[in-house]
Amino acid sequence: MSDQIKFIVDNLNKEPFRKSYNLITFDSLEPMQLLQVLNDVLAEIDPKQVVDIREEMPEQTAKRMLSLLGILKYKPPGNATDMSTFRQGLVIGSKPVIYPVLHWLLQRTNELKKRAYLARFLIKLEVPNEFLQDETVADTNKQYEELMEAFKTLHKECEQLKTSGFSTAEIRRDISAMEEEKDQLIKRVERLKKRVETVQNHQRMLKIARQLRVEKEREEFLAQQKQEQKNQLFHAVQRLQRVQNQLKSMRHAAADAKPESLMKRLEEEMKFNSYMVTEKFPKEIENKKKELHFLQKVVSEPAMGHSDLLELESKINEINTQINQLIEKKMLRNEPIEGKLSLYRQQASIISRKKEAKAEELQETKEKLASLEREVSVKTNQAREFDGTEVLKGDEFKRYVSKLRSKSTVFKKKHQIIAEFKAEFGLLQRTEELLKQRLENIQHQLQTIEEKKGISGYSYTQEELERVSALKSEVDEMKGRTLDDMSEMVRKLNSLVSEKKSALAPVIKELRQLRQKCQELTQECDEKKSQYDSCAAGLESNRSKLEQEVRGLREECLQEESKYHYTNCMIKNLEVQLHRAVDEMKAYVSSDQQEKRKAIREQYTKNIAEQENLGKKLREKQKAVRESHGPNMKQVKMWRDFEQLMECKKQCFLKQQNQTSIGQVIQEGGEDRLIL
Repeated sequence: MSDQIKFIVDNLNKEPFRKSYNLITFDSLEPMQLLQVLNDVLAEIDPKQVVDIREEMPEQTAKRMLSLLGILKYKPPGNATDMSTFRQGLVIGSKPVIYPVLHWLLQRTNELKKRAYLARFLIKLEVPNEFLQDETVADTNKQYEELMEAFKTLHKECEQLKTSGFSTAEIRRDISAMEEEKDQLIKRVERLKKRVETVQNHQRMLKIARQLRVEKEREEFLAQQKQEQKNQLFHAVQRLQRVQNQLKSMRHAAADAKPESLMKRLEEEMKFNSYMVTEKFPKEIENKKKELHFLQKVVSEPAMGHSDLLELESKINEINTQINQLIEKKMLRNEPIEGKLSLYRQQASIISRKKEAKAEELQETKEKLASLEREVSVKTNQAREFDGTEVLKGDEFKRYVSKLRSKSTVFKKKHQIIAEFKAEFGLLQRTEELLKQRLENIQHQLQTIEEKKGISGYSYTQEELERVSALKSEVDEMKGRTLDDMSEMVRKLNSLVSEKKSALAPVIKELRQLRQKCQELTQECDEKKSQYDSCAAGLESNRSKLEQEVRGLREECLQEESKYHYTNCMIKNLEVQLHRAVDEMKAYVSSDQQEKRKAIREQYTKNIAEQENLGKKLREKQKAVRESHGPNMKQVKMWRDFEQLMECKKQCFLKQQNQTSIGQVIQEGGEDRLIL
């Protein structure tokens, strides 16, 4: 039974009913409301059933529903005694009777719509045999049966055409377009034949042109195949690149990972996905459905003016004041158990809101990550197509950029040094050339002087000794300079470290105080925030509870009001019927003949007798007309022939008067004689 109710509620909440029931509200419906729901379902199947139950008598409602269920071939469970209980339960709106009917109707709505449509044309009207004795009635009944058979065949053909998937309008347009193209092609072929017939060897040229056309078509087909294979290859390369990137990312993720961390990550993803599927997405779908239902309701309502808006605003203000009064009463009561439960509700609502917010942030981050990955893959493919090299990613790209920056700075420095060296090299090269020339001149002069004095080679030996002593002094000087530089650098570093320590000491002391103060303020902020969240959650829960109570009271008020109006209408109808029955009884029992004549029974018997007499007279008249129909038709034909004969004589007489007299006509004994 619960599965049956759940199926009914799910189908009633869908299109085209949109009832927004749940199991509790549907089960708590009154019999009158349940009958209205059943009537709405029947109206969806057969539009003639659109009726407000409150404006119709219960007997008429039951009779109408039973007739339609009989047409739809609904079989209630049980035997003949159960059939009587079924009718009685349908009249009073019993749940054990209504629920199976709703379940059966909602299971096969489309099939029943088709059955109800066909029933309008295929349910045969039973004509009594005594009426079929009449030829007119028999002919009409025969035509009715023939039309019913024709409707059956046409309906079958229509269903076949619907299932075939062809549209007659499209087929007609295609046929007309093809006929036009055919006519144009025939005309073009005829014109071309006339042109070609004058050319020599036109048959051979036509054969060659046919072969050329075939080869061109084959070439187009091969080019199309080549393009398709290129596209397939491109897609395959893209898939391979995506798979390689995924493999690389998975290897990179699994390089430093352990099985425990992987399992933990998978469990977190599974928890997140299950939360999204079981909690977040159903809530969002439900909210969207409610919003759509509300917007459709707003659209279906007529346009509202300024006065209507003011009236609605006043109603909203009144309801808000009532809600505030109820909140104040609730706060004045302030039961301890409710207070504890409110704290738990507040905490639960806060946690659920935080959870939803984090889930939304995670979902947005995942969507952004997916979009960025798609952009990166597109850019990577473009770069690979441009120069064929692999694009660096992540840390590799950062290392590459830092390396390029360091190399660029080194390159700039080296380039500047090289330029200075080049300029200095040019100067030194010129100086060297000049000095070499002077040295050669001096050496030449010195050699001539040494040869004159008899001490050749003395200058060379002296130069070597000076060079060796100079090298020794340079090395000694370099050693002393290096030691002095190192001692000076150590002294400077020690003094710099001591200066920095002395400068940072008050700043560090102040920073410690600020850190302590920051921790205190953070703790206080967290406490205030938790208090605020708990208070806001309590107010929110109280407001939602009061809204539910107000909604329940409104629904109860509407139900009671509808029951009140329905009861008043039933009482008035019963009073009218009772009054009519009392009057009829008085008139029937009365000894006065005039009063008896006023009774409805007497009037109906009198009307029946009058109608029977009238029918008898009409049948006698019909019989007389049928018997005299043949002779009368012959007499009419004879009169028409006589009229034509007289008209012909008239025309001949007029022609004779207009013409010149060529003789004399003598009429004797019913004969006409012409004497020339």
